[in-house]
Amino acid sequence: MSAVAQRTVYQVNLQNEFGGGEVYTRFFSLALIELGYRVVLYASRKAQFWDSLLPAGVELVRVEGAAQILRALPRDKSLVVTQTALDAGAAQWVAGRHVLCGFVHMPMYERDPPGFRHYHLLLAVSRHVLDSVRGRGYGSVFTEPMYGVADPRRGAAGGTLFARSEYDWDRRKLRDRLLGWTEPLWRMARPATEFVQRPGLALGIVSRLTPIKQFPLMFGLLAPLIARYPQLNLEIFGSGGYASVRDLRASLAPIANQVRFWGQQPDVAAVYAQLDFVLSGLPEKEALGLNLIEAQFCGTPVLAVQAPPFTETVIEGRSGFFFNDPREDGGASFAQLLARLQGGAERPDPRLATAHLARFSYASFRERVERALHAAAAGPAGVPA
Repeated sequence: MSAVAQRTVYQVNLQNEFGGGEVYTRFFSLALIELGYRVVLYASRKAQFWDSLLPAGVELVRVEGAAQILRALPRDKSLVVTQTALDAGAAQWVAGRHVLCGFVHMPMYERDPPGFRHYHLLLAVSRHVLDSVRGRGYGSVFTEPMYGVADPRRGAAGGTLFARSEYDWDRRKLRDRLLGWTEPLWRMARPATEFVQRPGLALGIVSRLTPIKQFPLMFGLLAPLIARYPQLNLEIFGSGGYASVRDLRASLAPIANQVRFWGQQPDVAAVYAQLDFVLSGLPEKEALGLNLIEAQFCGTPVLAVQAPPFTETVIEGRSGFFFNDPREDGGASFAQLLARLQGGAERPDPRLATAHLARFSYASFRERVERALHAAAAGPAGVPA
């Protein structure tokens, strides 16, 4: 990669909250280091998780925003890879001086970041995302989906699971600041709740409770069906904004006695071990569904809507089961699936689908990273050499 000065990759991730993109940044950085690159990561000063997340050897530079990154980049032409898209002005500036590549972590559904128009190469995390990028008319797209690496053991092994806050407070909002300040007080009045499995079938959500998952919409349709099975439990491991949690609770009102919220847990592998199945959200705004892949690596099968991207990450009958989008059939397919599960349908072990899971191994990911770097160096038409 002689066109890139000193075989250095300058990586950008300005996300403040921890999520799948940050796990992605970790493994991309590790792959770069193993491939012989020096890695510099520009990250938000507000993000507190990087020191414990990044592999050894990454040079972490904390910044206030994109403007500070532009001043810090070297004069020599270098490779800049973003995990969070630069705005149009910053992207144009970087692309005029460097080779600018970016991961696309979300499908182009009701969105089209203007900065992407200036990128030399886009790296889509799934075929679903890749198709959506091409559908927007982008030509400079790496031909393979990058997928990702399941990392269910990224957190400390904590053994026992205790209830934690299901809220991610947005400190920019007065309401959230007030509620966030008072939450420790009213939580102190409650005894610490330890997770204990309840009799019956345990369905789980292991995910940030973000709008892209569309959980309130989905459970508005599915909760009345779950209510037919009082021995079916829904365990929710994840946190979200005040409105997301409020709307989710409202949609789950018909099965409130069957639902428990546990908040985000540091030992994710221990969570999957407590569940019979992990449940997806609705598909079209999803990019990959890393939580579903993690569950399969831990031996927990998944229940997912039969649509991209889940059709890329789940094998029917071997790593889980599909059901039709409940917006299309009112939940009839899901109801039939619940009847099968409650009737004793065999629970598959996803770990037996070795060829399928190999696609999401670190070794496969590193090979794709190497091919993507060669594509960046070779450059599509118009990429500076």
